[in-house]
Amino acid sequence: MTEYSYLTQEGYDKIKAELEDLKSNGRPEIARAIAEARDKGDLSENAEYDAAKNAQGMLELKINELEKLLGNVRIIDESTVDLSKVSLLCNVTIRNIKTKAEITYKLVSESEADLKLKKISIKSPIGNGLLGKKVGDIAQVQTPNGVIEFEIIDISL
Repeated sequence: MTEYSYLTQEGYDKIKAELEDLKSNGRPEIARAIAEARDKGDLSENAEYDAAKNAQGMLELKINELEKLLGNVRIIDESTVDLSKVSLLCNVTIRNIKTKAEITYKLVSESEADLKLKKISIKSPIGNGLLGKKVGDIAQVQTPNGVIEFEIIDISL
């Protein structure tokens, strides 16, 4: 069974651009580095050659991962998001029951998650714990420090 990745159009475009950059710029750069290292003589004792070949392997792995991701992607239109409950692409404002601290997160796919931008993955403990909850519900989230309870304050786009 194929597991789909769900992305916004913005996230899809960003990943597609990264893939094209790796193919059009990354591969030629690695090929040049390998050629330069090869020109320096004995390959059995050439650390630059080994490093360039390792970099090539890592680049091809990254390209393969991105191609696989884009091959199983479903683009979600924000205008179709149900705001009656917490779901993918929602902005959800939560209040920590114990500390009374409030924060707003946008729930996104793993590949779009960026904590600095307050975008958390639906597969993260908090994201997963919030899914399906409605305004006023209490979400219990298991963390390494124990269970934390959050009240759902608002759901928006």
